[in-house]
Amino acid sequence: MSEEKSAVPAWEQRFRAARVSLPDWAEDAPARALYVSNATGTYEVYAWDRADDTHRRVTDRPNGTTDAELSPDGAWVWWFDDHDGDEFGIWRRQPFAGRPDGADGPDEEAVPGLAASYSAGLALGRDGTVVVGRSTDEDGTTLHLRRPGAAEAVEIYRHEEYGGIGDLSYDSTLLAIDHTEHGDAMHSALRVVRLADGTTVAELDEVTGRAEPRGVACLGFAPVEGDTRLLVAHQRSGRWEPMLWDVATGAETALELRDEQGRELPGDVSAQWRPGARSLLVEHEYEARSELFSYSLDTGTLTRLETPRGTVGGATARPDGTVEFLWSSAAEPSAVRSTAGTVVLRAPGPVPPGSVPVEDVWVEGPGGRVHALVQRPAGQGPFPTVFDIHGGPTHHDSDSFAAGPAAWLDHGFAVVRVNYRGSTGYGQAWTDALRERVGLIELEDIAAVRAWAVASGLADPERLVLTGGSWGGYLTLLGLGVQPELWTLGVAAVPVADYLTAYDDEMEALKSLDRTLFGGTPAEVPERWTASSPLTYVERVRVPVYISAGVNDPRCPIRQIENYVERLEGLGTPHEVYRYDAGHGSLVVEERIKQLRLEIDFVRRHLAEAGVRQNPTGEAPVGDGPAGRVDRGTV
Repeated sequence: MSEEKSAVPAWEQRFRAARVSLPDWAEDAPARALYVSNATGTYEVYAWDRADDTHRRVTDRPNGTTDAELSPDGAWVWWFDDHDGDEFGIWRRQPFAGRPDGADGPDEEAVPGLAASYSAGLALGRDGTVVVGRSTDEDGTTLHLRRPGAAEAVEIYRHEEYGGIGDLSYDSTLLAIDHTEHGDAMHSALRVVRLADGTTVAELDEVTGRAEPRGVACLGFAPVEGDTRLLVAHQRSGRWEPMLWDVATGAETALELRDEQGRELPGDVSAQWRPGARSLLVEHEYEARSELFSYSLDTGTLTRLETPRGTVGGATARPDGTVEFLWSSAAEPSAVRSTAGTVVLRAPGPVPPGSVPVEDVWVEGPGGRVHALVQRPAGQGPFPTVFDIHGGPTHHDSDSFAAGPAAWLDHGFAVVRVNYRGSTGYGQAWTDALRERVGLIELEDIAAVRAWAVASGLADPERLVLTGGSWGGYLTLLGLGVQPELWTLGVAAVPVADYLTAYDDEMEALKSLDRTLFGGTPAEVPERWTASSPLTYVERVRVPVYISAGVNDPRCPIRQIENYVERLEGLGTPHEVYRYDAGHGSLVVEERIKQLRLEIDFVRRHLAEAGVRQNPTGEAPVGDGPAGRVDRGTV
């Protein structure tokens, strides 16, 4: 339906249109699958019986649900039950077909006796073995094993540093653990233990004792009875790539991944086992796009699987030899497709309107070439421009469909997204570069792209909006204080605003990450934490600021945001704040629309109120509107 024929603007249609995630199917019952959809207006878990194409909503909670897993036999749906997005909860389960008619009350507690926690993974074995990972401030990481028929789970692992479940072997005898016992949360190590007695079978640690730490991570045990090969990701060549590790013998097998022309794949490479364990499904990410290959372990042959140019947001190899994948581009909405040439799963209702294709821009920055993705609205520039900064920081913007940037384009803004140092997909050195000068490194790269955007005629220097969510929200507030002359307005969603207070209140996994990024705790290296905290520079902020925050957010907690807002109020800096009852972002479609509507209104109103003057120096003018009342990771 065109916007002319609808009372709902295109940008809202994109948010309201139903979406589906890539279905995750039961290994021993491939006709049974789970996916997440917003078909009812809130993101919830759905069970899909592919044999008769029936769909059933599994969860129904006011603030939504996304974390769920099928047992290997497809009999049970496990889902994580937290409180209003605070990520602190327990696992529950219900039968795949639903609870018996007339059953009342909540789904059963899946592992009775385990108190609520942050999740550190879940492994479900074919024989009924269950391993639950927990993370708390008091206990650090603990892993708990429940044997078939046992009334309670027993603790099998504990460490103060963050870790989690890698994978359970096909026969449920071995458990791979991704851990950071060495204290470097950016580069995990691997341990494989025998569940029968808890003894260590094998270790793979490329951090301890090394001047240049390298991460390793579990990609999964071979799906064959008695097979002790583990697919592992490693950074030995300065990027992520897979290898085989036989945990029984210690033998390592490198994979020669070369394309049809004999060239080594240049970007980060991941892989997963295909059924039968004689080949792998390979995903290659490079310069904000991705592609798929099949790799034969028998012949060492890499074969390209045809996918459109854009981004694969996940893929899975089916027992019939096909591969299903979630695909989108900046211009085209996502769809679950198959290498058989079909659309596997289509969300109900109308397809959301498309948007503007993305352009690639490379800019010389202080640490090397910076990749930016640019979208231009209709008309001639220079345009009011939104610098939409991604979260993470170990994440990257890609040529994929996103309703937020498309909304700004609909309102006449150019959109620039920067894969600053710290982003993934450009090699380990690029990702690791931000350590110890946290935030400041990223801002240097963003400033270099800003200079290009103004000099090229894309961006109007008097109408530059810095915005982002999570880590992007943090960089927004930090940028307004560190680079006050560069920006006209700031819009920060669920940001880190006062880093020292954030450290006190955030979930334990992020405390571990922050200690790694800064090279110590706030007590050990206070000067680094102070230099990277937006609160340090709040007195230098000279433009209107908009902040939105989830009151139950464990990643960017509310107290540290309130500290920053209190300082803005004391300084008389124009600002508006919106608080909502959820965690690190919302899973409710109408809430997401409300938040973006408030942001767009704030920006348009303040650009109009600012009395923009001609400014050949490129300094952003200061708005004099009244002070307002009103993931990390990504949002």
